[in-house]
Amino acid sequence: CGDPSKFVKPGDTVLDLGSGTGKICFIAAQVVGATGKVIGIDMTPEMLEVARRNAPVVAERIGYGNVEFKRGQIQDLQTDYDLLDKRLRTCPVTTAADYDLLQRDLADLRQSQPLVANDSVDIVVSNCVLNLVSDSDKPALFREMYRVLKRGGRIAISDIVSDEVSPPHLKNDPTLWSGCISGALQEHQFLALLEETGFYGIELVERQNEPWQVIEGIEYRSITVMAWKGKDGPCWDKNQAVIYKGPFKAVTDDDQHTYHRGQAMAVCEKAFDILTKAPYAAHFEPVPSAKPVTDQIPFDCSRDSVRHPSETKSGVSRETRLADGPACGPGSDCC
Repeated sequence: CGDPSKFVKPGDTVLDLGSGTGKICFIAAQVVGATGKVIGIDMTPEMLEVARRNAPVVAERIGYGNVEFKRGQIQDLQTDYDLLDKRLRTCPVTTAADYDLLQRDLADLRQSQPLVANDSVDIVVSNCVLNLVSDSDKPALFREMYRVLKRGGRIAISDIVSDEVSPPHLKNDPTLWSGCISGALQEHQFLALLEETGFYGIELVERQNEPWQVIEGIEYRSITVMAWKGKDGPCWDKNQAVIYKGPFKAVTDDDQHTYHRGQAMAVCEKAFDILTKAPYAAHFEPVPSAKPVTDQIPFDCSRDSVRHPSETKSGVSRETRLADGPACGPGSDCC
């Protein structure tokens, strides 16, 4: 599929979904450094055994140990299967009453000792694994990625998608399923599911031009997608604006806000913070308020309006300041 590890940064806490024998985890461990952390999630005991056996070897070679492998389902990052096994060995389930007790204990374990805690991860990576989750469980998988990310966190997911809907007889083919074909979402479905989950800044950063495989005329190819968490929350008016720099005449975001090229569009504090960071920062020029606004004034995010310069300059004296030198640089013929 791809190499999502190249989107990892020093100091990150990384979560690798479907970590297998640990290849991406061990690469990420060297990128994040001693101050970072890497967590690999897999459900296959044989894969985990290899990864866990190699972890101390890698730690010795790079000079620090920052990788941990856990057993669980990637669509349920609350249930720690090693803890569940321990509970079952201690209290086997032999009656209906035992089963009821297990359900209560499991609910407690999921809250008190989750496999991956809420808001604990800087980046979620995965390589060619999400398609192996059943279609009915994919919404839960996307919600779990969102849950464990910190505000401002991101995902870098490489996976297989199709250009058409895979018919039932292909989806029910076990060979095609294990071959990363049957469970592939349509490309637009993959992106739409991210949007529905609450992610923003959704971006196709890599896309195979030629299909990886063609089955009955349906094209299957690899894509790598990045997306971010953190657009939820209240909207406060701090007299801020952003100017879309182009090249398009206007662009519209996922919340239907339109930014017109060259115009200072009014935005709330939250949107200002988002649009002045990755992945948007290169496309917008920030227009901060000349003086900090401390009052919590609600911002009407349903409107698209130009922010008048008098608003961003509110509280600043209307003085006259002339440049010390020419507007153009030495040797320029602009004037």
